[in-house]
Amino acid sequence: MKKWPPALIALSLLSLFLGVYIGSVHVSAADVSSSIVYGIKSALSGLFPSITPGRQPMYFIIIWELRLPRVLLAYLVGVALASAGVASQALFKNPLADPYIIGISAGAGIGGALGAIYWPEHMGLLALVFSLISVFAVYNVAKVDGKIPVDTLLLAGIAYGFLASAVTWYLIISQGEKAHVTWMWLMGTFNGSGWGDVGEMFVVTLLGLVFLLLKWRELNLLLLGEESIALGLDLHLYRKLVIGVIALLTAFAVATAGIIGFIGLVSPHIMRLILGPNHRDLTPATALFGGSLLVIADLLARTVASPTELPVGIITAMMGAPLFMYLLIKHKRGELMT
Repeated sequence: MKKWPPALIALSLLSLFLGVYIGSVHVSAADVSSSIVYGIKSALSGLFPSITPGRQPMYFIIIWELRLPRVLLAYLVGVALASAGVASQALFKNPLADPYIIGISAGAGIGGALGAIYWPEHMGLLALVFSLISVFAVYNVAKVDGKIPVDTLLLAGIAYGFLASAVTWYLIISQGEKAHVTWMWLMGTFNGSGWGDVGEMFVVTLLGLVFLLLKWRELNLLLLGEESIALGLDLHLYRKLVIGVIALLTAFAVATAGIIGFIGLVSPHIMRLILGPNHRDLTPATALFGGSLLVIADLLARTVASPTELPVGIITAMMGAPLFMYLLIKHKRGELMT
């Protein structure tokens, strides 16, 4: 099982390269490499004047300003959603849980729809704000005497999701001709991604993932529920911390790229079937796999129906749902190692 790190790292590098290499404009592998090297040298030349980037490659704008930030952002969002999915499944002690279950995507839908109507330039920010407000609301509804029963949290999240979805639908219907903007965002898109988006997503993803990597033992104990208290875990404290990390990762991912389904559900479940439930291996493996999976999905979204670009959420659903059902059948028959 220790063969998984190089295999998943290789998959990540391959998906990133293909994401930058393949597009509507054909660019050679040499042009991709030279453009990335030139971009790195240009960035470093501001700090170290002795570094000279040289002559700008022909396809530099396409590679460095359009494809590379989009691919890196897709990878980071995939890592964030997959990591939040691992944490959600540990929190709810259920391999079918996903990070949207506590109302994050539902709240983001309201914020995104409001942004599309009134403040299009702040659509992502409003989605982020409403995502966090939603988590806060669900958390307080579920809280009992300062504690958070996961069953109550689950039910509160589902109820809030229905309410928020109804509000979102109303807002979409009221938009008239502008509704397609909200529809595209709701189904997920990386169109128009820039380096600023990459930087913000990198910081948030790094903070959330580092916490989960450092607390893999606590995630293992969360699977035991109330029994973990006897083993010295402050169960209610760690539930709050894990909810906070899930909210942070998922809210920023949704605000950045819209509501992209199945990454947070399928990625941890596939890795759990292969590696087992120990979060020491499960968390980093899921993060790497989720990032690669979303880059591949985004690549298909912008090439499979070219020149039309599909919402990436359609691709993840088409990839994730059949694969998920297939793996469940294999697991049921005992054909996969658990």
